[in-house]
Amino acid sequence: MNKIQAGLIFGVIAGIIDILPMIAMKLPLSADLSAFSLWVIAGFFIATSTLKINGALKGIFISFLVLLPNAFLIGQNSITDLIPVLVTTLILGCILGYLIGKYGK
Repeated sequence: MNKIQAGLIFGVIAGIIDILPMIAMKLPLSADLSAFSLWVIAGFFIATSTLKINGALKGIFISFLVLLPNAFLIGQNSITDLIPVLVTTLILGCILGYLIGKYGK
């Protein structure tokens, strides 16, 4: 599969993984859609980026850049609300970057 296909496929998978606990916690649909779209967009950007760094690091870097605008909204009431989001972004971003680098040709 080409890099863009890999980015979109793995982005959708990461999005599903991210929203499953959110659905269980009964968060608003807007939060679920925001998180899901973050991963699809991050997958696309990771796949199309020409940064010359390790795939896992590229995934982390781009995922945090995509998260940044939402991070202000998530943390506006309590900064501790950001902790699980940051941990999830670190883990899924790393895995996403690695998989796109490995399987995207």
